[in-house]
This record gives sequence, structure tokens and C-alpha cells, in this order.
Amino acid sequence: MVYFALILCTIVLDQLTKAWIVDSLRLYESVEIVPGFFNLVHVTNSGAAFSLLADVDSPWRHYFFLSIGSLAMVGLTVAYLKLRKVNKYYSLALALIAGGAAGNLIDRIRFGAVIDFLDLYVGRYHWPAFNVADSAICVGAGLFLVLNIFEVRNQEEKEPQ
Repeated sequence: MVYFALILCTIVLDQLTKAWIVDSLRLYESVEIVPGFFNLVHVTNSGAAFSLLADVDSPWRHYFFLSIGSLAMVGLTVAYLKLRKVNKYYSLALALIAGGAAGNLIDRIRFGAVIDFLDLYVGRYHWPAFNVADSAICVGAGLFLVLNIFEVRNQEEKEPQ
């Protein structure tokens, strides 16, 4: 139950923050929050992470990303069902990834693109704008990798030498 509750919480937080940005800022508007480091912006991304494939002019791009997002949700749930008994923290990691994927998938269905609004930068060097869903995916993926490292170590320690 925790897995699905965390997915739902991630989706709700993601969609609420995006709704707030859409209501508060015009498209491409920027508000400086921490000078030289952080802005709130209202941009859209029709591509994948870091706007990958955003410049591909094909009606199939939209359906490709919808399919990938849907397959990711299925794959993450299958992984959850297999890994939840190995380590309870896998549920947390996979739920964050799934919730983030679902949040961005909802945007693609509703708007045809993902709404991004967090803009981190130093001087003129900007990290690509992102959102709560992207953050959840990154934190979940990082946690998943750390868990795998510890799991491999645990298995190596258990094996007779």
C-alpha cells in the first residue's frame, strides 16, 4: 500500500506545483528567486529529459513518449512486485520513479508536453529546467542505485570464500 500511496503523493505534489506555475506565470516568464542561482520559470518540454528529441518534427514523437511512459509504469510495477521483499527501500525508490513518470505522463496527455519550472544556474550556465516529477525520478533512481550497490555487497559478504 505504501508504494501506491507514495506514487499518488508524488503525482499530487507534481500536478499541484505545475498548476500553480501555469496560474502564476505566463509561458516563458521567469521570476528570480535566488540571484545568480535559482529562478522560477514557465516552460514546456515536448521531448525527453534535457529536451532530447524535442526538435524532432513528427506527430509520432508524442505517441512515442506516451508509449514509453506507459511501459515504464508497467515495468516499474513489475520490478516493485519482485523487489519489495528483497529490501523495503526498493519500494520507496521505485515509487518515486513511478510517481515522477506518471506526473510527466499526465502532462503529455493533457498538454502534449511536460511543464518545467525549476531553473538552477550559475552565471550564464543553466541546468535544463525541471519539475517535481523529474526530481522524484532522479532521487528514486539514485536511491535505487545505492540500494543495488549495498545489495551486491551483502551478497558478496554472504558467499563463502
